[in-house]
Amino acid sequence: VIERLSAFISRHREPATEVLRFPPVMSRHQLEKSGYLKSFPNLLGCVCALHGTEAEIRRAADRHEAGGDWTAALAAADLVLSPAACYPVYPLAASRGPVPRSGLRFDVASDCFRREPSRHLDRLQSFRMREYVYIGPPQEVTRFRERWIGQAQRLADELGLPYRVAPASDPFFGRTGQVMAISQLQQSLKLELLVPVHSAEQPTACMSFNYHQDHFGTTWGLRDETGAVAHTGCVAFGMDRLAVALFWKHGLDVQKWPAAVRNALAMR
Repeated sequence: VIERLSAFISRHREPATEVLRFPPVMSRHQLEKSGYLKSFPNLLGCVCALHGTEAEIRRAADRHEAGGDWTAALAAADLVLSPAACYPVYPLAASRGPVPRSGLRFDVASDCFRREPSRHLDRLQSFRMREYVYIGPPQEVTRFRERWIGQAQRLADELGLPYRVAPASDPFFGRTGQVMAISQLQQSLKLELLVPVHSAEQPTACMSFNYHQDHFGTTWGLRDETGAVAHTGCVAFGMDRLAVALFWKHGLDVQKWPAAVRNALAMR
């Protein structure tokens, strides 16, 4: 089902969009520079490994065999688990030089990780994310997002999913995070397409539409040919959540799904 969903989303890719697929890990330095530790330190997953000489590593392994705690010998590597598919694309785009007047469009995907406290199927710690990203002038980023808010609703209609679109905020950490969340809501920087998988009162966000303003442009030096800082925005698809929503709405037997939904997903 997720493969069919991915192909379904790909059919709606805008022209001149570069396709990139990232691994489930990324540079720790890049994530630190992006400001993730300031906003979501509680969700971060860091790659750890045994370091030291061969003898030191062997002693750590032997501790496990003896029933001891081998994890005491672990140290952080230079990699972290990617919390979102789009994070690696901004430094990559910056390394290529000035952003062209027409902007840059990317189709990105990766397996992601967030140490979520919930055990619900719609809030997994390891999950698959697909995104369309636009980098360019502020007004074009706004137009990109508005187009996709409309397009995403048409996609949900094709999939036979009930939904509503509403302003939202990211789960920023701590008291400072509460202020950031309020600001995000007030400026409508994030909207979500919500499907009532569990209930109408606590619907599941299956897609999101995000305007980062100049955050990544300033962080990574993304500028156009005149030197103006580029803005960024993205539309994100929670692939696992969309799959769960389809099974919730149409049942576990895909052969019995409505013909229109099966046709949209090119299911035979």
